[in-house]
Amino acid sequence: MEEKLKLYLRTLISNEGSDLHIKSASQVRVRIHGVMKLLGKDTLTPDMVDTLVREITNQEQYEKLVNDRTLDFSYRLGEEHRFRVNVFYQMDGLSAVFRLIPVKILSIDELKLPSVIKTFTEIQRGLVLVTGVTGSGKSTTLAAIIDKINNETKKHIITIEDPIEFVHKDKGCLINQRSVGQDTHSFSDALRAALREDPDIILVGEMRDLETIDIALHAANTGHLVFSTLHTLDAKETIDRIVGMFSNEEQNRIRMSLASVLEGVISQRLIPTKRGGRIAGIEILKKTARIEQLIAENRDSEIPDALFDGKEIYGTQTFDQALLDLIRKGEISHEVALEYASNPADLKLKLQGVGRGALVDDHAESDKDDVFEFKDEEA
Repeated sequence: MEEKLKLYLRTLISNEGSDLHIKSASQVRVRIHGVMKLLGKDTLTPDMVDTLVREITNQEQYEKLVNDRTLDFSYRLGEEHRFRVNVFYQMDGLSAVFRLIPVKILSIDELKLPSVIKTFTEIQRGLVLVTGVTGSGKSTTLAAIIDKINNETKKHIITIEDPIEFVHKDKGCLINQRSVGQDTHSFSDALRAALREDPDIILVGEMRDLETIDIALHAANTGHLVFSTLHTLDAKETIDRIVGMFSNEEQNRIRMSLASVLEGVISQRLIPTKRGGRIAGIEILKKTARIEQLIAENRDSEIPDALFDGKEIYGTQTFDQALLDLIRKGEISHEVALEYASNPADLKLKLQGVGRGALVDDHAESDKDDVFEFKDEEA
């Protein structure tokens, strides 16, 4: 069965897909440019999928799967391709999802990330969050940021991931990468221990629970630079999510702490392009006196306006501003922009030439650093 799996994975790669889906009592499917497609006509029986899982896991991993009913691990196909794998039980038996992880770490410039993101690599302390839904490129962006720091500075970086995706070699920096389940029991355990391991920078793969968020804020408050991710759509929702995780009695303390340490939020969404692929639109929050005040005073609803106003001076932008830039460059249609907009009604007016930042009928080339393009294999 593993040889058949390798064939499926090679087909996924050759078609620039991002995910392979294997389900008991069903046909194999792949996700290509965001769309699920059938791969072949074979239906895999529960026994076939169980055999496959036994072949690609060790005894300890398989026992953990049986006990926990789900398992995360990495799978390597040759030297060039790695996959993040989740296996889980469902009503017909086992299912597995293989997410392609690029081995090569692309630079911020190669990804065409907004140039303001480079400033986040120069920060000495605080909290920087990369947010978006699963598959929006969060891990790729974080890898590019860490790689730039690794190339240009001499620091100690600890990453805590589930599982490890991009593998960083020591360059200027000493980098210790820890995998949850293999090298540590939990994000919170590893993050707490990291504070005693002389780090300059800590990367937390995901802030999943209240304890991890609280320790991450403490780490940022005590002079460390902390990078992490959240499954939120934009900067305002990110702040609301973090504060809302805590009890009412704790929320004011957390809000003041967040206002003090939050240095940036990079929110990403993948948008279908006119030519059939997908391109990323990015909202960027960067710490300013105004942003800090809005967070501290519970005026989160005013954050989008602050991001809009700061585009020229600070490099901040709302997601809808990013959409307008993509339209100006001919990358996406008006219809798609409205479908993915944070505020469709407001964006519709701007498309009609009404309001601040409205779309005007000119052919000026805007700064191409405002957007970056991902192929579907990005994590």
